[in-house]
Amino acid sequence: MEDTFSSLATYGYIGLFLYSFGGGFVALLGAGVLSYMGKMDLTTSIAIAFTANTLGDMMLFYMARYQKSMMMEGLRKHRRKLALSHIMMKKYGSWIILIQKFVYGIKTLIPIAIGLTKYDLRKFALLNIFSAAVWALVVGLGSYYSGEPLIKLAELIGDKPWIAPLILVTFGGGLWFYLEKATKKKVKK
Repeated sequence: MEDTFSSLATYGYIGLFLYSFGGGFVALLGAGVLSYMGKMDLTTSIAIAFTANTLGDMMLFYMARYQKSMMMEGLRKHRRKLALSHIMMKKYGSWIILIQKFVYGIKTLIPIAIGLTKYDLRKFALLNIFSAAVWALVVGLGSYYSGEPLIKLAELIGDKPWIAPLILVTFGGGLWFYLEKATKKKVKK
C-alpha cells in the first residue's frame, strides 16, 4: 500500500494534469483526499488542475473556432447534444461557462458549442480562467476538508466492492437518461 502512495506522490501530479485537461473532477477529488492524508500538496494540486482545465477548454474552443470541419465530423453523432448546449448557452448566458465545469456530460460540449458561435475569444478566455479557478478551489478544498468521510467511503467500497458498480451504473444511467430525454426530438401535434 505504501508503494501505491509513493507512486501517486511521484506520478500523481502528471496524472492530475492529464486528467484535468479533459475534465478532472475525479482526479482533483482524489488529489484533495491525498493532500488531506499528507501524500500530495493541496496548493500544487489545485494549481495543476486549474492550469490543465483552463488549457483544455481553451483548446476545445480554439479547435471548434478554427477547425470547424474537423470538429463537426467528429461530432456528427452528437448533433442533438450540441444543440442542447446551444440552448443552454441562450438560457444561462455566460454563466454556462462556470456551470459546465461542474456538470459531467456537458463539460466538453459547451466550449465546443461556444467556439462554433461568434462569441468573443477574449471574453471566453477571461470567463474560462475565472470559472476554472472557482472549480479548482471548490473541488480541491471541498475534497480536502471532506477527506475523512471520503476515506471512510473508499474503505466501505473496498470492503464491499459491489457498491462501486452500483454507484457507477446509477450515476451513468441517470446521466444517460437525462441526455436522452433532453435531446430527444419533440413531435409536434
